[in-house]
Amino acid sequence: MASPIKFSEQLQAFCEIAARLAKLEDAEALLFLLEGPLDWAKLREATEKLHVVLATDKANYLAEAEEFGFDTVELNIPDSPVYERLTQALLESVADDLLAPGACVIALYSGFEAGTIDSVSVIRLDEHLGRLTVHDLRQLETLVPLDTLKTTVDLAVDIGREGREGKPVGTLFVVGDHRKVLKHCHPLGFDPVRGYSVEERRLEDSKVRESVKEIAQLDGAFVVSSEGIIIGACQYISAPAAEITLSKGLGARHWAAAAISRATGAVAITVSESNGTVRLFQNGEVMLRIEPFRRAMKWKDFEYDPPGSSD
Repeated sequence: MASPIKFSEQLQAFCEIAARLAKLEDAEALLFLLEGPLDWAKLREATEKLHVVLATDKANYLAEAEEFGFDTVELNIPDSPVYERLTQALLESVADDLLAPGACVIALYSGFEAGTIDSVSVIRLDEHLGRLTVHDLRQLETLVPLDTLKTTVDLAVDIGREGREGKPVGTLFVVGDHRKVLKHCHPLGFDPVRGYSVEERRLEDSKVRESVKEIAQLDGAFVVSSEGIIIGACQYISAPAAEITLSKGLGARHWAAAAISRATGAVAITVSESNGTVRLFQNGEVMLRIEPFRRAMKWKDFEYDPPGSSD
């Protein structure tokens, strides 16, 4: 296990400055983007009673930090630029209800020298950051487990935001009540998930989610069980659409989502190819809408000369 990064005078000073900024800006939390372990006891002492979120791609560091009462976020893009890692940390914090969608956050991170926290930013999050919170999902009266629903929604948002190889991608997920759903489906020829074991079709597996992003470029819907297992892909939905009313401009994918959610107990999740918007359908109606996070977050850098610098 890596040795803790020395809790230097500079880091102590940064914590003090961040605390003052948090009070001045009425910030909800301090976010530390970590590249290695810290002396958690000293960090807890330096941040006193402030809400602190720690983000890193090292799960073992997070387990240690949680013992000292810190909220944590595990990242999965270790070689990405600081901006992208900060963005993921903020998105996941909002999605996990660690931060409010409109929060002000003081971020501390290594902007210049690897392994040394040398930069502070005041970040004001956009209204919703393109992610649903757990609280939002709990409002749905559905038998689909929250974890399965959240995993699928997050995947849909990723597809809407990223597309594939620079091109926009639209798709449809039908989650829950899969036996009844399949009665209203037939494959559009080749089913890419047919023949794979259950373990190889679990959405909780990051490799499976990446594969889904590739398959999403093909026509048809994904059918997902309540347990988060992909039952079928490239499926044509043929549920009756009588007595369904949708907003003008929504196409066949959204009509299919409304129809299957009306005919079954499933939740249908669409990704619009035109703009990446994600919609959740239940009982034939749009219950939630998520705009993908594409715009730059509003933040301002805080310039600071570390102790010992000339005046």
